Amino acid sequence: MKPGQWLMKVRDTRPLVHNITNVVVTNVAANTLLAIGASPVMAYAHEEVADMAKIAQALALNMGTLTPDVITAMRLAGTAANASGVPVVFDPVGVGATPYRNEAAQTIASSLQLRVLRGNSGEIGLMLGSGGEVTGVDSAGASADLPAAMKTYAKQHQTVVVATGEADLVTDGYTLWRLTNGHPLLSAITGSGCSLTALIGAFVGVVDKDSPLETYAEAVVAAITCFNVAGERAAQVAQGPGSFQSALFDALYQLTADAVDGAAKIEQMV
Repeated sequence: MKPGQWLMKVRDTRPLVHNITNVVVTNVAANTLLAIGASPVMAYAHEEVADMAKIAQALALNMGTLTPDVITAMRLAGTAANASGVPVVFDPVGVGATPYRNEAAQTIASSLQLRVLRGNSGEIGLMLGSGGEVTGVDSAGASADLPAAMKTYAKQHQTVVVATGEADLVTDGYTLWRLTNGHPLLSAITGSGCSLTALIGAFVGVVDKDSPLETYAEAVVAAITCFNVAGERAAQVAQGPGSFQSALFDALYQLTADAVDGAAKIEQMV
């Protein structure tokens, strides 16, 4: 299926994405989902996260501003989502920066069935034990062994693994996709990676529940491509980071299936 077909499926279905995300990007992530045609909800209270996760089409977990209450909320929501067949997307923001984040990320990953694990290349490399560096929440490099480690983890855990960077890597354990759309201004605004995690939630939220992991990977490839193509189009009219962010929302809103399919730079590797 082409990326544009996934875009139209999201707009036709308008999936509800339950986000437990960080305080820096809550508004940005919600606007990103609205612009693409999905429906966001941000719910954090322990008393309701399980119920909210059950009625959503996807659950997006982002540990950007981590607290013990947030970890508990993620585990409660994730457990309910797993029991209801709702796909869980996990973004281990800043893993590698502190021992607390490392422990939290491994606890969440080991206690939940993740449908997608997404982070920058440094975070994913550290998460999977293949090496890497982070500075705060930013990648400072990844090992050459990263693609192999991603494929091994994806196969063992039935999880689509995504490492974003200058080129984005996606794998279902058997195929590795290399995506090269995007623009440097995406890294000049806060929350672009976190917004992408939410957007991936919208796309995997429209996958039929009994689908193989490969189908979820196709949806993830489409989500990233749509986001990056919108970034390219926004950069054509932006004067800097401020106008770029608003132009990005406009570009996501105006994005067409033909525009995505025509601009997509997707390389399928072994």
